[in-house]
Amino acid sequence: MPDTTDRAPGAATDQNDQPVNQATPETSSDPAAAAASAPQEDPMVALAREAAGYKDKLLRSLAEMENLRKRTERQVADARDYGIAGFARDILAVADNMARALGALDADLREKADAGTKALLDGVELTERELIKVLEKHGVKKFEPLGEKFDPNLHQAMFEMPDPSRPAGTVAQVVQAGYMIGERVLRPALVGIAKGGPKPGAAEAPANDNADATSQDPG
Repeated sequence: MPDTTDRAPGAATDQNDQPVNQATPETSSDPAAAAASAPQEDPMVALAREAAGYKDKLLRSLAEMENLRKRTERQVADARDYGIAGFARDILAVADNMARALGALDADLREKADAGTKALLDGVELTERELIKVLEKHGVKKFEPLGEKFDPNLHQAMFEMPDPSRPAGTVAQVVQAGYMIGERVLRPALVGIAKGGPKPGAAEAPANDNADATSQDPG
C-alpha cells in the first residue's frame, strides 16, 4: 500500500503517489550575476570602439588648437598693423596744418619772399615730407583721388561742381587728402564731384551714329 504518512491534505503527487515539490526557483536580482549571465562582447571590438572614440577626441582637440593658433596670429597681425590707428589719426591734423600753411602761399609770393621766408618754407616742406615718410613706414599712406571715379567707401562727397571736362561722378576737386592704414580707411578723402560732364563712352556715340547714317545713305 502507498505510504500516506505525513502527507499534507491536498498535496500534489506524481504517478507513484509521491509528493511533488511545487516551489519555483527565485529569480536573482544581483546585477553582477545578471552581467555574468549576459553574452560577453568581443574584447577586440570593444578596444576598437574605444580607440575610435579617443581618435575622434584627438582630432577635435587638434582642430580647436589650429583654430586658436590662426585666431591668435590674426589678432597679433591686427594689433601690429592697426594698433597705432588712433595715434596716426591724431597726427593727421599736424600734416593737414602743414599742407594748409604751404598752400596759403602761391608761386608768386614764394618768388617775392626774402631769403629768411624761403628758408622757413623749405623747412616746413621738408618736415611735411618727413612726416609722410614716417607715416608710410608704419603702414599709413596718403591718397588724393583727383580724376578717379567716386567711391563712397574711400571718399566723402562735400559738393557737386560743373566740370564738362570730366565724366559725371568723378572726383573734380580734392578738398582734403585721405589716408589708408593697411587695408582700412583711416580717413576718407573729402572731395567735390563733377556733374554735367559726359558719361564714359558717350563721346563715341555720335561717331557711331554718323557711321551708321553714312552706311545707310544710298547716295
